[in-house]
Amino acid sequence: MKNIITTGILGVSLFIVLGCGDFSQPSNESVKGGEIVVDFSASAMKDTLVSKGIADENSTVFGYKAYKIPYTTTDEEGNEVEVSGLFVIPTGMPSAVNSIGLSMVSDGHGTIFANSDAPSVIASNNGTPDGSSVLLTSLGGFATLQADYIGFGDSYQKHYHPFILKKSSANSTIDFIKAVKTFAHDNNITLNNQLFMTGYSEGGYVALSALQKIEEDGELSVTMAIPMSGPYDVNRTAFGVLSTPTLSVPSFMADFGYAYGKAYDKDTDTIINEPYASKLPTLLDGSIDRDAIDPQLSYNTTGADGLFNQNFVNSFFTDSSFWFREVVVENSVHAWAPQTTIRLVHCQGDDVIPYGISQITEATMNAMGARDVALIPVEATLGLDYNVTHSECGGLAYGIATKIFANVRKETIGY
Repeated sequence: MKNIITTGILGVSLFIVLGCGDFSQPSNESVKGGEIVVDFSASAMKDTLVSKGIADENSTVFGYKAYKIPYTTTDEEGNEVEVSGLFVIPTGMPSAVNSIGLSMVSDGHGTIFANSDAPSVIASNNGTPDGSSVLLTSLGGFATLQADYIGFGDSYQKHYHPFILKKSSANSTIDFIKAVKTFAHDNNITLNNQLFMTGYSEGGYVALSALQKIEEDGELSVTMAIPMSGPYDVNRTAFGVLSTPTLSVPSFMADFGYAYGKAYDKDTDTIINEPYASKLPTLLDGSIDRDAIDPQLSYNTTGADGLFNQNFVNSFFTDSSFWFREVVVENSVHAWAPQTTIRLVHCQGDDVIPYGISQITEATMNAMGARDVALIPVEATLGLDYNVTHSECGGLAYGIATKIFANVRKETIGY
């Protein structure tokens, strides 16, 4: 199979939305253990990607078939939660590939606030391909797995979203991988034994959380992982955020404080100042997106109008036994020695998750005895002469990850 990821494709936006009018809706085909929510032919997909400048006439483009799959996972407190995810497969693959089976990519989505932005919800509501799965599936030829996460999809309005919390992040990802394997077997979808892992921003953290648990448990095997632009060192991330006078994205930080308060049974107003603390249950209930949340919060970190409670911040900096000091270390995912090959992809100009977090992660893992961990700076890799921000970096990072995964697949199983 020819190389399907070209240099031009690397610049594609992470948030690809293809209009419904271009494609037919899913057929009435029935499946066991889920439902078909998107079904587009390879020719229709290619015509649209070419028209949008995402691909050219020489690009190999596959069809896109997506399933919403319900499954059960476990939250921070050990409770079972009914959740959901999106499983996307390429169609129109060569017959040789169909016999070998599809390689899988578990892809953790970035931070969202509106339930309408969850992978299975977008697919179900719009009936169209969206986001990174277009790169990974229609251009990369991978089966893509995207968990909605706890708090979104089928668990919307039933559970808070455990933002940047290790157990829930790992569990929701690993349990979805297992659910997809069962679904594929039950519906005669042939998968091979290759499992890649990736994700951007929160999704990068989720991918590394899941990989650590996978290596600890030994139930699954991962071929390669490419976490991208994630807050892996939660402790250092918290120190950085709380020591700066202003917040670039207050909704992220509010979600962080709110989720940790819920997980560790702390009153929200001991972490977040009023009047913001009382607003958070409504602001973070999944009904509105970040653009509507940020204006209702403070961009100041502390002070009379600050987002964070001053006593909370003072205790964090002065008391080494303070509960929050302990749990941010507990939830960090950078200080271990992975035996899976890892490439950390990060933009040097990231204005939300500093590039230094990935530098620290690479250095720490290698110092602890990791088998093969390396950092890939996006700007230098693509020959860019400017710094790329966090919001701009996603599409570039996914392009790099997809190309690396495709090369590894070619070298190992031949297509």
